[in-house]
Amino acid sequence: MGSLSRSDELRELGASLLRRRWFLRDCGVGLAGIAAHFLRSDSARAEADAASNAPRMLAPRKPHFAGKARRVIYMFNAGGPSQLELYDHKPELAKRNGQLPPAELLHGYRAAFINPNSALLGPKYKFQPQGKSGMELSELLPHTGEIADQICLVRSLQTDAVNHAPAQILMNTGSSQFGRPSFGAWTLYGLGSESADLPGFVVLTSAKGTSGGASNYGAGFLPTAYGGIPFRGAGDPVLYLSNPRGIDDQTQRASLETLRRLNEQTLRELADPETAARIQNYEMAYRLQTSAPELMDLSQESRETLDLYGVKDPKEASYARNCLLARRLIERGVRFVQLFHEAWDQHGNLAADVKKNAGDTDRASAALVKDLQQRGLLNDTLVIWSGEFGRTPMVQGGNDGRDHHNRCYSIWLAGGGVRAGHVHGETDELGFNVASGLVHVHDLNATLLHLLGLDHTRLTFRFQGRDYRLTDVHGKIVQEILA
Repeated sequence: MGSLSRSDELRELGASLLRRRWFLRDCGVGLAGIAAHFLRSDSARAEADAASNAPRMLAPRKPHFAGKARRVIYMFNAGGPSQLELYDHKPELAKRNGQLPPAELLHGYRAAFINPNSALLGPKYKFQPQGKSGMELSELLPHTGEIADQICLVRSLQTDAVNHAPAQILMNTGSSQFGRPSFGAWTLYGLGSESADLPGFVVLTSAKGTSGGASNYGAGFLPTAYGGIPFRGAGDPVLYLSNPRGIDDQTQRASLETLRRLNEQTLRELADPETAARIQNYEMAYRLQTSAPELMDLSQESRETLDLYGVKDPKEASYARNCLLARRLIERGVRFVQLFHEAWDQHGNLAADVKKNAGDTDRASAALVKDLQQRGLLNDTLVIWSGEFGRTPMVQGGNDGRDHHNRCYSIWLAGGGVRAGHVHGETDELGFNVASGLVHVHDLNATLLHLLGLDHTRLTFRFQGRDYRLTDVHGKIVQEILA
């Protein structure tokens, strides 16, 4: 990362401008002529600083060390997908269906809604081995079964939060409280972007918006240039991207140049990184008017590719379309793409809803991995499929629902230096606790940053008198899931 950290560079830029301004403003008694001379030369330097600062914020940067992954696609299936119906086969739970859980399991246990002393609920669907690895997966995931030898299935993830918004924010920012930078923002802060015409961090949403909202992809206390930019599924990808009537390209460019000069003047005076981010955002919006429509035009894709993902109508917003757009985005140099699909909160109607959700997402999730592999992009693209927590082995809502469960749940990873065809960790025979290979959310984030060539203890930003990082003061790299 060089002799200065990323936050040091941003602070140094502001401090250098402020030091010069303070000297000339407050120490000018008897130095009027010298001050005038320095003002002229400093003005030229400050103007150069201002002109170069905004694009430098997102310029590609070298990682701490050579990482296996260069970019990330994060499929966040929010709501708490039931690992017991999808990824974690529990024959003993099926045998004990309807029985009360052992009392020793419930000591100190807190569920979100149900009485912990509720009856056990056996899995609703069958499992079978897939691929050469023999990875056991649900019958609801036939397409994921086809990529079993390309993914690493982690069955032993654990989190601290038991409700959706705090758990989603914890998963994505390392804290259950609002205001921290997201994983995508930290990635962009550490590595910059390789795209000049698209944002470095793009967000795509299907189903409904997430409970945690924009905090899941925001910049927090980092400069806003590092935050995720949501793209809409219909119309202009970004609101107000098209020019209003009566505004041609020449008029728009003249307006932008005026705004740029005003912002550069403010940047020279205040040295605020947010002003630099504003300059960057205006210029990016201008370029998006050309790059975004081309990106969203799936008519360029073959019918074979559309069928692979399960895209029926290229213009209709869907999870499948977002998966295909994710591949198109990283092909164009976007560093981080995050998909949000919140549909997995099955407190009741478990069997039918999990089947529908799997039907909506299984084909496209697997197709993304297949497509990346066919195009030679999987080796240096880190693909993540995750929710914010899992579901209880106990029943909720009569006999067809499960409550939130934070003690253990399952996710999978692919590409980017991940150990393929591997299952990490296991839970006890009822799927209640982690039996071996515990991976806390902080450990997962430390490992993901490691795959990108970033040391989670060194990727820091000083804010309100202390150095912050994605993993806070926690996190260890899970060596067993690395290739």
